[in-house]
Amino acid sequence: MPSSIEPFNSKAYLSFPDWKPLLREEFSARFGLNASFTEYGDLLVPDAKNIPDQIPYWCRTAFLEPFILHFDSIGEAASALKGIQRSWAPYQFTCFRRASLIQKKLPHVNLKPRDFPVSIPKSPIGIYTLLDEHTILASAKTSSPLPAGALSLVEDHENPPSRAYLKIEEALCRFAHFYETELPSEKSRCFDAGACPGGWTWTLVNLGAKVFAVDRSPLADSLMQNPLVKFLAHDAFTLEPEELGTFDWVLSDVICYPERLLGWIKKWISSGMTKNIICTIKLQGGIDWSLINQFEQIPNAKILHLNYNKHELTFMWHSSFEEQCP
Repeated sequence: MPSSIEPFNSKAYLSFPDWKPLLREEFSARFGLNASFTEYGDLLVPDAKNIPDQIPYWCRTAFLEPFILHFDSIGEAASALKGIQRSWAPYQFTCFRRASLIQKKLPHVNLKPRDFPVSIPKSPIGIYTLLDEHTILASAKTSSPLPAGALSLVEDHENPPSRAYLKIEEALCRFAHFYETELPSEKSRCFDAGACPGGWTWTLVNLGAKVFAVDRSPLADSLMQNPLVKFLAHDAFTLEPEELGTFDWVLSDVICYPERLLGWIKKWISSGMTKNIICTIKLQGGIDWSLINQFEQIPNAKILHLNYNKHELTFMWHSSFEEQCP
């Protein structure tokens, strides 16, 4: 019996690993969607008609136009997917061996961790998952250009002073993709607020950037001795932009209340003293969605959850985004 395709009656949302409870909570608390969910591993399918157009932060990619593919053989499954679109990536919660064999018959997509920096492609990528040995749930149209919605980086276990460097590496790749900008370089002056022990500063100086790092505690010795780093022992949030001068990049991974971070971000934007901002919004306890919405409403801003975020979101802002992307 040849393969057959039938429509699926709902969008499907793939959560970040370990964050499925927060994805469910976001549907309820942020969108007011009181629905039951069918679960396929980390994949949630809401049983509701009024599904929001917005993609939840805790969703790494969404099946936007899902369909069911019935097939008998591995070759049939791969042929059917290739007949729809070139690039596909799997998400699997069962039938792992069968999914691997299907993927081998599809055009190559790099599913391995990548070396930083990563250029995120503009071309579309589909996603599929096996529900059983003869049934695939798939969508050629997704909400992310990344395979299964996650950017995985090759890790350096020896040199960085903390694993936070992975967060800024991913954020910079996504920033460059979204805003179509260049990464920090030897031409860049960066302000790393709350820098200790120096994971973000480490990434920035490895790109050749000059970094003004501020924290109450010093950075790792290798960074304190680096000629590209100027360190100040201080509360970074009490320093005024006009006192410090202009920066190409203003960055913060500091632990603070979101309300304080919001005020600090608005101060830097209104000062006109920077072109680019990346900050971590640390979520403490229950999420205040009205407050997160205030971050979202800043013109040219983007909020997202990174693969390397924990219970936090990442804020991005680029000064000339409207000029580049009218």
